[in-house]
Amino acid sequence: MTDAPADPMPVDGTLAAPDGVAIATTTAGPTGGTVPPVVATTGWANDRSVWGPMVDDLAVDHRVATWDLRGHGTSEAPPPGNYTRDHALGDLATVCDHARGGDPAGPVVLMGHSFGGFLSLAHAIRRPDDVAALVLVAAGPGFRKPEAREQWNESVRAAATKMDQPPGVEEISMHHDSFVLDHLAEIRCPVLVLLGERDKRFAASASLFERDLDVRASVVVPDQGHMVHLKAAAACAAEVRGFLTAAFPGT
Repeated sequence: MTDAPADPMPVDGTLAAPDGVAIATTTAGPTGGTVPPVVATTGWANDRSVWGPMVDDLAVDHRVATWDLRGHGTSEAPPPGNYTRDHALGDLATVCDHARGGDPAGPVVLMGHSFGGFLSLAHAIRRPDDVAALVLVAAGPGFRKPEAREQWNESVRAAATKMDQPPGVEEISMHHDSFVLDHLAEIRCPVLVLLGERDKRFAASASLFERDLDVRASVVVPDQGHMVHLKAAAACAAEVRGFLTAAFPGT
């Protein structure tokens, strides 16, 4: 645990992405501790409020930044064509820079749920020196077979038609290649995997992570589904805190 005092209140802000899109963020917790700051990324069709209960717990002794994907929450929604993986990774890199504060060279801990976990993996592959550890919550590495990718993409399109989302935002959650799968074993940082017991869709991904990544713990939370980080926030926060304490001794 850090000796630095916690900030009294979370701070909301807006960051400019590389293409100028406004990205909404909230930062909470103390600065100056031994553990790198945690950057928490949501899944598609969520906003950063889903991290609230976990952040309230973790921010007692850890610096945590949450953010809304472009077209989500209070982040800006650009026109269609501005929701590619590169756009999303540029947004994530901007939030990481913000979370580091006065230490622009320091790595961060990436914590991602669902699509946010996939995005965290992609960032760790592209910028390995930027990531000190990964927390993958009900996440997957994508699909190798084109037909599996198209099946996923069709499910995203179908879901998007039922949601009140800006035009084109569904593209951010679609898969067009197997980039993360192809480079998964290149990730060297320590990893924590969290999964709800009822979230059968991502159980196979957890096994794949255990095979290819430096997984220090793979935790299945009983009686929980895909939103395990929200529905079982205290249990998830305890696992994250224990993982970070072990990964960064002296905290």
